Amino acid sequence: MGYEYNQATDGLMKLFTKANHDLAMVHHRLEKEFQQVYPDNANPMKLVSRIKKVQEDISTLKGQCHELLAAKQDLIDKAQITLVENRNSLQRMQASVGIPVTGEDDAAFTNFKQVIEEWTAQVRSKTGDETHDSDSGDINKLLFSAIVQSN
Repeated sequence: MGYEYNQATDGLMKLFTKANHDLAMVHHRLEKEFQQVYPDNANPMKLVSRIKKVQEDISTLKGQCHELLAAKQDLIDKAQITLVENRNSLQRMQASVGIPVTGEDDAAFTNFKQVIEEWTAQVRSKTGDETHDSDSGDINKLLFSAIVQSN
């Protein structure tokens, strides 16, 4: 019984080896024919290879863009917390020593808030949430859900 099994397996292996050899020959012939018929930049085999490479690159870039976007949001969140806390501390110190407190007319702080609002509006427009009553935590949730949905 073992002898018959080995014969059947050997026959199958020979069939696969021959099929593999035949496919390699067809591939080689097509490659040579395409090289003769088409210029380098129009060779269908090379175009398919380039398309696959571009698709891989796009996938990699997409992942890197998502990482960059998340890092940008993290930086904005940390900057906002730090700057607002520092500004509040500065105002408390100014008040405690009798220096006039810098109010809402602070141009740098106004510009900073405007940048944050523009970024928030941009995130909302990309995620399809046009409501404007959410806080920055909700912006992070929207950003995260947009990243997850696009994968």
